[in-house]
Amino acid sequence: MSAELAVLNAENLTPNQKGVQVTERALKRIRIAMAKEGISPTEGGLRLGVQGGGCSGLSYNIRFDTQPRERDRIYQFEDVRVFVDPKSFIYLHGMVLDYEETLMRQGFNFINPNSTKSCGCGSSFSS
Repeated sequence: MSAELAVLNAENLTPNQKGVQVTERALKRIRIAMAKEGISPTEGGLRLGVQGGGCSGLSYNIRFDTQPRERDRIYQFEDVRVFVDPKSFIYLHGMVLDYEETLMRQGFNFINPNSTKSCGCGSSFSS
């Protein structure tokens, strides 16, 4: 299954839509990291997932993958593809991936309407 979604500005976040969304700031950072890692945008992409563990029960998992898996949902944002496996999609649908760069913190930020509780580190949640 493939879906094409509009790129969001961080100011216009709407985390209640179906699928997964990525802000322009996050896309810029993903492109830089993919180039550094030697990941081809035509074949590979960013894999978003959820796994058990962490402070609140579930942890976000983000990494690059050289190609999608058979049952992945594939989201295309201009030249960046995002892969989400079926189990993770249950927890990630409606989520917005943003990138934050401040004096205190630098990194990806998961804005997830399915999260009922999260910890201070921002990478763990429960639903």
